[in-house]
Amino acid sequence: MKKKFASILMGGGYRTEHQAVFEVEGCDTYIYTVQDFEAAKELVKRLYAEGFGAIEVCGAFGEEKARELIALTEGKLAIGFSVHFPEQDDLFNRFFS
Repeated sequence: MKKKFASILMGGGYRTEHQAVFEVEGCDTYIYTVQDFEAAKELVKRLYAEGFGAIEVCGAFGEEKARELIALTEGKLAIGFSVHFPEQDDLFNRFFS
């Protein structure tokens, strides 16, 4: 059985129907977008039910929301979140403002 991995990007301009998939031997990688955290929770519940093994969420989620998603799957799905180095805060703040 192929492994399934997902990456979720969250931002106000995204829609849940925006997605891409990359299929390689042994693992399918999906990229999904969501507009807000409520949509993310629904997506994570669906991916968990569909047998995904790991999800990486973008930095917009932060540690607290990533932990909420882990709890949503009862800790049975590997969920990580992207971070950046503190010395680059100004660059990230300028880019995302």
